[in-house]
Amino acid sequence: MKLTTYLQNIPEQRSSRFNAIQQLVLEMYPEVEQSMKYKMPTFSLGDHWIALANQKSYLSVYTCSAVHLAAFQKKHPKIKTGKGCINIKDNDQFDITDLSSVITSALTVNLK
Repeated sequence: MKLTTYLQNIPEQRSSRFNAIQQLVLEMYPEVEQSMKYKMPTFSLGDHWIALANQKSYLSVYTCSAVHLAAFQKKHPKIKTGKGCINIKDNDQFDITDLSSVITSALTVNLK
């Protein structure tokens, strides 16, 4: 699936938040490479990446490790997180810029 097709299929109630997160990544790291790696919009910087996905009733922000989520989890303990992802329900309220720490960590921190 092409990126444009993927973006067009995001439901209206979720598309503005999806677009805002995508824009934040691009503003923070304009040199990031966009692709459909993992069959979802993925932003790569060297070996580092972060991906966004539209799910049935929420958006997911995927990273390769829970380490990247720590600051966000501390600030928003009620928003569901997994081992390396954040599941943002349509009614979850937070400032999009709170994802900045997740984006920076996922795109710059070496875990080895």
